Order: sequence, then structure tokens, then C-alpha cells
Amino acid sequence: MTTKTTAIQTEREGKSLFLAMKIGAWAALCIGLVLCLVNVHDFSDNNASLMSGIGFMVGSVFIYTIGTAMNLVHKRNSGSEN
Repeated sequence: MTTKTTAIQTEREGKSLFLAMKIGAWAALCIGLVLCLVNVHDFSDNNASLMSGIGFMVGSVFIYTIGTAMNLVHKRNSGSEN
């Protein structure tokens, strides 16, 4: 009984962590898109907000990938405990 409860709690923690990472990734993507679209007229490496926007968009992919990997690890761990 205790192992089932622990597995369910671990699975819930994994889902909530994945949800938080997914929300963070989408927020970073939206911020990056706004920064890029506002200052796309001056397309150069001297445009700090454009470069920051590109960084936010690239970072959002990494955030989402890390969140997905953590979710898969939690699922595998909770599946092996049963």
C-alpha cells in the first residue's frame, strides 16, 4: 500500500513539474516572439532586443526538452516501483 501511494505521489510530482516546465517554455517562446517582432526592422547583431528574442526562442526549446525528459524519467521510475 505504501509503495503504491509513493508511486502515485511521484507521478503527480512529475506531472506538475512537466506542466510548470511546459508553461515556462511557452512563456519564453512568446516573450522571444514579441521581442523579435518588435525590433525586426533593424536586423543586425547590434540589436540587443532581437538577439535576446532569438535567445528566448532557442531557450524555450531546451526548457521544453528538459521538462519532457524529466517527465519520462518520473514515469519510468514510477513504473519500475510497481
